[in-house]
Amino acid sequence: MSQPLDLQDRVVIVTGAGGGLGRAHALLFAARGARVVVNDLGGSTHGEGANQSAADRVVEEIRAAGGTAVANHDSVTDGARIVEQALDNFGRVDVLVNNAGILRDKTFHKMDDSDWELVYQVHVQGAYKVTHAAWPHLRAQNWGRVIFTASTSGIYGNFGQANYGMAKLGLYGLTRTLAIEGRKHGILVNAIAPTGGTRMTEGLIPPQVFERLKPELVSPVVVYLGSEQCQDSGELFEVGGGWVGKLRWERSLGVGFDPREGFTPEQVADNWGRIGDFEGAVHPQDSLQALQQMMANLQKYPAD
Repeated sequence: MSQPLDLQDRVVIVTGAGGGLGRAHALLFAARGARVVVNDLGGSTHGEGANQSAADRVVEEIRAAGGTAVANHDSVTDGARIVEQALDNFGRVDVLVNNAGILRDKTFHKMDDSDWELVYQVHVQGAYKVTHAAWPHLRAQNWGRVIFTASTSGIYGNFGQANYGMAKLGLYGLTRTLAIEGRKHGILVNAIAPTGGTRMTEGLIPPQVFERLKPELVSPVVVYLGSEQCQDSGELFEVGGGWVGKLRWERSLGVGFDPREGFTPEQVADNWGRIGDFEGAVHPQDSLQALQQMMANLQKYPAD
């Protein structure tokens, strides 16, 4: 049995923490001793309006349980202000959970620019702004944990969520790069693709299943990823309903053509089955590993 995770006096920012997954994350971090900045603009799931009461209620819950927290009501697109409040109140920031999000679901042919842009602004630009503001402080103290919230809609696609899927898989691309850049500075960066019964998923999941997908069944993974014990970085985990799984890229061995002579579309057609054959598939961990099959093919056909 592992030692109990102790986050005593760690400073944690959780965005979109006024309800649902973010609230559950904030409560569990606080229960483990962390000092929490509970960020929530208090807007609707469509990104409209603002209401300070959402974040304030979660702070009250944390304090009533003996924890330490402050509310922040800024938009994540003003990420520097969120980080500044953490520094003003607690003098540092250790863990950042990028959880804030909205939905603007429409089929692609009905989607207008505002549906696309607002989802991008909240999910991608917001996560960038908060993380970019926190990054220098994490580097300076040579320790930090960053968790991005991706989605199965980004991994696998989902009808009516072109904007949301684009944003969510984009955050995993950001995760991979920041994991590389952050490692030597003690900053570990991971992503989750959660499934939880929240106001964003209500009506999209059958009621009998919705009731069992408690947000509290996601938060233990997030708190672990924010802890000293976690040493993984650049990883993606699906989480929900008490189940946790890790994902990785898989690629076929492919087919190599002679680069000296070039190749034709007909040759591609003739080899299409082999190109898509996953027997003996590889799992590149980084860009260098990803180049191995291509480089092997170049070496097979040396320049004259």
